[in-house]
Parts: sequence; structure tokens; C-alpha cells
Amino acid sequence: MSDLEASSRDAIQQGSQSFAAAAALFDPETRADAEMLYAWCRHCDDVIDGQTLGHDRVAVPPEQIRATLEDLYAKTRSSLAGEPQFDPAFAAFQQVALRRRIPEQWAIELIDGFAMDVSEVRYASFEDTLKYCWHVAGAVGVMMALVMGVKPDDLVTLRRAQDLGLAFQLTNIARDIVEDAANGRVYLPDVWLQEADVPREELADPRHRQSVANLAYSLIEAAEPYYDSARWGLRALPFRSAWAVAAANRVYREIGVRVVARGPRAWDSRTSTSRGTKVLLALQGGLMALRGATLDRWREPPVRPPLWSRI
Repeated sequence: MSDLEASSRDAIQQGSQSFAAAAALFDPETRADAEMLYAWCRHCDDVIDGQTLGHDRVAVPPEQIRATLEDLYAKTRSSLAGEPQFDPAFAAFQQVALRRRIPEQWAIELIDGFAMDVSEVRYASFEDTLKYCWHVAGAVGVMMALVMGVKPDDLVTLRRAQDLGLAFQLTNIARDIVEDAANGRVYLPDVWLQEADVPREELADPRHRQSVANLAYSLIEAAEPYYDSARWGLRALPFRSAWAVAAANRVYREIGVRVVARGPRAWDSRTSTSRGTKVLLALQGGLMALRGATLDRWREPPVRPPLWSRI
């Protein structure tokens, strides 16, 4: 294992236990590339948020954040152009991006999502929220699909990969509503907040926990058809990749189920799954992948519902 691969694996193990557990199911080459892509995504997110591997947020002056954002754009384009990289996160990204032929458009779309955070964009409608989800998660889904061997012109499968990213991000937003609001970030549509009679600036206030729980339920409900759609992308993947994706599907979906089950108490502590539960969900993911490689592969998939899509 190279130094870049080792540092990327360490980043994923510290930054996302759920993704790390799923990534362990990949074949060695795919796992290394997926972890290097993740390490770059994690790094970009961290430097914008003033965090270390998703933790310990510190306040960063606005002018520094804007300068950091411009640096991310420049280094990303430089990496894709094949120029020498001295930052390990970008050296890792360059290696996987050039090997897997990741288009510049999708990499830049991710940085555009961080720009939305920096600009404190407000989301008037649910479609606006979905557009944000595309930038910070859907685009990652399609890049990960390329890492797993999906061809850039296989739009049917890439759309399913996009859908899983959207579902993941809707689940993340539901889980982190209160924490995000306390940090000045609100991803819920303004129209939903108005209907729930929750002032945007009071979203983290404990007085509104029941209303927040109702909003979280709406997010989790909206994620479900995207999870269902994503399942039909498994049939196009190698078995171990399909297993890893299906395991991640099961783990993130379970987080959403638990947020709903905890109701107003969902933000008393971070909602997560235990190691034992992850093992069980990974086994269930294996059955999903097996079905994708057998029954689903030999029958016509259902028409994708008329869900929002960027691809």
C-alpha cells in the first residue's frame, strides 16, 4: 500500500465509520481508489468548515474561507490537468481522477456545493435543496460509480448512482438539522419552514423539536424513492462493488429510520448505528447485491419514477 493509499484509508476510518465499513467490501484496487476519492472530498469539506475529518469545528474568518474556496478550485483543476501536486489530498485525487477518467465537470460541481455553503445560499423550495444535495453528494455518487467501472456514457447507471447520493444527503440533513442550524446553515426549504411555523433563526431552539421532527420525517420520506431507485444500479456493478454500495444503502437508510423513531429526541445525541448493526446491515446488503447479480440482472428494471435529476 502506498503512502497516499494509507493516509486516505486513515482519513476514511476517522471521518466516516459508515463509509469505511462499506469500503472494506470492495476489491483492493477499487477500495484504494474509492478511499483516495473520499479523502479528497473529506479534505475539501473540512477546510471550508474549519474541521478535522468532520469534527472539532472552529470559526474561520469569511475572507479566509473565500480564499480557501478559490484555492480548492485552482488545485482541483491543476490536479485534473496532470500538474504536480504537493498536498496529499490532491495528489491522491489526481491519481484516482486520471486513472478513472473523472470529468472535470463533476469534480467542480462538488466544489460548487461548498461555494453554496460559503455564500450562505437559502433554499426556497425542495427542488433547491435537491440541487444542493446534487452538488455535495450526487456528484460524488457518479464519481464513485466511475471508480467502480461504470462507463461515462452509461447514463442509466450513473443516474442511479446520483440517486443514492441524493438519498444519503437527505438523510444527513435530517440527522444534522439542529447541529447545522446552530452553525448557521439551514438546508430545509423556506416553504417547509413557513408551513411548520418555525422561524429559520429559531430552528435549533428546543421549543421547536416536535416541528423539527416532523420536518425530518418529511426529508426521510423524500429520500425513500431515491434509495429504491438506486437499488437498480447494483445490477451493473461487479459483485463486490455492488455489495459495498448495497451495504452503504442499508446503513444510511437505517440512520434515517432511527431519526424518525427517536422523534423530538433525535438531536439529544448524534443518531448512528453500532458496529454490530453495521455487520448485520452489510450482510443484508450482500443479499441485495446477490439479487442484483441474478434476478435483477435478467429482467427489465422498472422505469425510474419522475424524480428530480441532474443527469
